[in-house]
Amino acid sequence: MLGYGASRASQGCSGKGGAMKLVILSVGLPRTDWAFEGCSQYEKRIGKLLPLAWETVPEARGIKDVEAVRRKEEERILQRITERDYPVLLDEAGICRSSRDFSIWLYECLQSVSGRLLLVVGGAHGVGERIKSRAMERVSLSPMTFPHELCLVLLFEQLYRAVSIRHGMRYHH
Repeated sequence: MLGYGASRASQGCSGKGGAMKLVILSVGLPRTDWAFEGCSQYEKRIGKLLPLAWETVPEARGIKDVEAVRRKEEERILQRITERDYPVLLDEAGICRSSRDFSIWLYECLQSVSGRLLLVVGGAHGVGERIKSRAMERVSLSPMTFPHELCLVLLFEQLYRAVSIRHGMRYHH
């Protein structure tokens, strides 16, 4: 396992270069006002400095079996991923970086990958093996497990922090 630092920051994102768009693909939208508002505020801030899209797929509702929920949501996610996309799965078992290293990694991806950089946030019950297999990388915001809504807020905040680091803004200190 790598320690924190530049080697961890630059790990991954091998591609054939070119400008691309950053996309967050999540299962559903936050249901609570505070979480939706937090995501929306950070989305606006990021959008002023970096092209960003937030795309969603519907949650699987009315299904009691957790595996059936995962399969349904997985199918919806896979339908949104194109061949040119560089999907990165948010996963507690993924690579955990410092905020500065995350910023370096993000911009290396944006410069080196020829499609969309797609950050995938699964549903409340996680994702299936097909999504894990399709993901080019896995990124962790923390080794802890968070509720789906909080994960989205944390992701948007860390993306804004990464952008502010890149642009030398005072947000990160």
